[in-house]
Amino acid sequence: MLRVPSDISSQEFESLKIQDMTFVAYRNEVYPSKYDVFFEEHAVIVVLEGEKKFTSPTQEVHVEKGDILFIQRGFYLMSESIHEAYKSLVFFFDEKLLKEFVGLHPELFDAQNESGTVEYPILLLKSDENFEKFIQSVFPYFRSRTELKNHFLRLKFQELLLHLMELDHSSQLRGILYSLYKGEKVDLSFLMNSYYLKPLTLNELARLSGRSLSAFKRDFQDEFNTSPALWLKNKRLDYADFLLRNSTKNVSEISTEIGYESVSHFIKTYKEKYGTTPKRQG
Repeated sequence: MLRVPSDISSQEFESLKIQDMTFVAYRNEVYPSKYDVFFEEHAVIVVLEGEKKFTSPTQEVHVEKGDILFIQRGFYLMSESIHEAYKSLVFFFDEKLLKEFVGLHPELFDAQNESGTVEYPILLLKSDENFEKFIQSVFPYFRSRTELKNHFLRLKFQELLLHLMELDHSSQLRGILYSLYKGEKVDLSFLMNSYYLKPLTLNELARLSGRSLSAFKRDFQDEFNTSPALWLKNKRLDYADFLLRNSTKNVSEISTEIGYESVSHFIKTYKEKYGTTPKRQG
């Protein structure tokens, strides 16, 4: 699983940073691939060439040249086109910079944005001529050695958000930005039921929920009357039991699917919960 932006390497991406934060990465893929990717930050993907499919727990979105995606941090399955090389620019939005942007432009975020929640984590926008000119203005900074690069890129970040808000006729992006500015927290039940099969750490789940790790554990205990680790263990074992009863998958396949690296560990844990070793039924 690729975690971005922390897993960005020079072999796969060219990237620019604002101080220590990855701002934009350019990717040029010449072969099709299919893999899981975890977005550690909110991101905007600008498709330069080719086609791709993004799948989240609640959405499947097909994109092509000229499409723009705003993706809230989370876990997605990405699949490129078989017939054409895929090229993209990916902008990463550190929440400090997002909150700074909203604070600098309060007139853009009035009371009507307070209830601007977004049902789906992927927002699809269409590029226009002005936005395409903006994108072309970013490329020279990959080669620039100016000492003022960080200052220029901070202005580019502001410019990027203004362009996106202009393209977003639904005002959903305004709602996302305003909710982040206010520090709204994600519903824990929705979060956990969407991601319990994914190989995410408690720190990553806490971050997805908009909480510190200690606040995440405290709120989780209050809502579920158990710890996140124990809840995840039981939820995954319940799903394994469901697969044993309703699928043709073997024990090894099921063990891998629910995140156990060791089949023997899965068998031992399953037996502790159900009093018998896991066996496919039917």
